[in-house]
Amino acid sequence: MLHAFLDVNRTELAARCRAKSMSRSSIVAPTDDLENGIPSLIDQLVQMLRVEVNEGELSESAALPSGIGVSAAKHGGDLLRHGFTVNQVVHDYGDLCQALTELAHEKHEPISVGEFHTFNRCLDSAIADAVSEFGRLRDRAISNDSAQTLNDRLALFAHELRALLNAATLAYDAIKAGHVSAAGATGSVVERSLDASRELLDRVLAEARLSTGLQPRLEQTLVAKVFEQVGVAAQLVARDRQITFTVAIEPEMSVIADPQMLSAALANLLSNAFKFTRRGGRITVRARHEGGNAFIEVADECGGLPPGEAEALFTARGRQAARRSGLSISRRGIEAIGGTLRVSDVPGTGCVFAITLPDT
Repeated sequence: MLHAFLDVNRTELAARCRAKSMSRSSIVAPTDDLENGIPSLIDQLVQMLRVEVNEGELSESAALPSGIGVSAAKHGGDLLRHGFTVNQVVHDYGDLCQALTELAHEKHEPISVGEFHTFNRCLDSAIADAVSEFGRLRDRAISNDSAQTLNDRLALFAHELRALLNAATLAYDAIKAGHVSAAGATGSVVERSLDASRELLDRVLAEARLSTGLQPRLEQTLVAKVFEQVGVAAQLVARDRQITFTVAIEPEMSVIADPQMLSAALANLLSNAFKFTRRGGRITVRARHEGGNAFIEVADECGGLPPGEAEALFTARGRQAARRSGLSISRRGIEAIGGTLRVSDVPGTGCVFAITLPDT
């Protein structure tokens, strides 16, 4: 079983990961710092996989060991302090996947689909926490909003994109080798990584244009056509999570907008809606004309917001704002094209995000 294989071979796996890391960089981090990275993750993987053996295949909602986030965050911070890039942070965890695959092949150790799925969940969590801490500390170290700051932020986004593509590539390699099915959990890794990559790229492009002061390209824009660009991915997510996804947009409805900025804002609103709507819930997109304006609404079933948190979603304040991503960028993008973006709370049910734009 995979947990026993990891337990027996943990030292060799950690050594292989360190060798791969050293081959990419001339920077040498103290060995003690690595205790918060790959070796700790291997220990936690053994723990998680042992639970899976005892209890049967774990569901998506099964809690991951709390230590994964703590040790991964510290590892990301340590690598930043030693001068590594976020690319190195991502590759450190990707190395574990590659080292495990190589060693399992050499020792003829079979890995089940369930074990591989659990392994990927833990790996995804570790990458997310390490990159988040790396980014948080890096942003804190940046003292002004100069052109160099913008370049650094774009570089961080680019490396996050590489992380997503790396996960998709590793999963695809496993499918191509014939070890797992494209219709299973590994195929879902590829699908989620590509969807997240597209959404990340849209947000980066919108933020870059806003940060550099580029003027929006306003034109008569068909709302349905813009929605086509984000709706395909949304339909896939809805089917995967068994969410009822309803769209009511008049085919000829148009607005005065920058298509790219509008598309980025809609993609972000949908991403957050799917992130917080429970499995089996409902998400509705509606678009209508009223009094010379066009209204586009995205309603989710996140369960509602704590009192006073609605407006804080668009700022750095509030517990909910820290959990949701990109809403401040979406608001800035909509305001740049002459519209507004607001949210209303439906207590006990969810949120309704409403974009208002001129239609002529």
